[in-house]
Amino acid sequence: MLHCPYCHGWEVRDRPLGILGVSPMAAHQALMWRQWSEDVTLFRHTGPEPSDEEYEQLAARGVAVVDGEVTGLEVADGRLTGVRLAGGRVVAREAVVVQPRFTARSGVLESLGLAATEQEMGGHVVGTCIAADPTGATEVPGVWVAGNVAGLTEQVIGAASAGLKAGAAINADLIGEDVRDAVAAYRG
Repeated sequence: MLHCPYCHGWEVRDRPLGILGVSPMAAHQALMWRQWSEDVTLFRHTGPEPSDEEYEQLAARGVAVVDGEVTGLEVADGRLTGVRLAGGRVVAREAVVVQPRFTARSGVLESLGLAATEQEMGGHVVGTCIAADPTGATEVPGVWVAGNVAGLTEQVIGAASAGLKAGAAINADLIGEDVRDAVAAYRG
């Protein structure tokens, strides 16, 4: 099971791909994965029916749309061979894409008074994260976040960059505190 064409697309390029429709983002996913293969099938499964515009886009890109609920996957010799529908039909596929719901591991942050908020992508909720400003500062003074706890789409390089920004902001905050303390002592 795959979820990101940028993370996993190269490994399944030019192979028969299936997109498991579970949200309004399914047509978008199918169109994104189409860049990796000419053989993409969108299984509507439990997702909403695509709009007329989405049907037209899918047809223009040669993406097949299959109605019906997916009930299982067919596997032979440890490899995916197909997607089984409720009626028993099996559509040959070598990889299946799902849309996960990303959830920030925010337990320790919640214990500090922060609450996870929903993050949207394309007008649809894709998970939860901790709200922060561009430096990673949260609404709780003295608490910063970085990486995909603050933004679900962060990859390693972006998370590292966010960590650097948060570290610099923390350092600036600590310097400011040291200066305030030194000025107070100087005045006293």
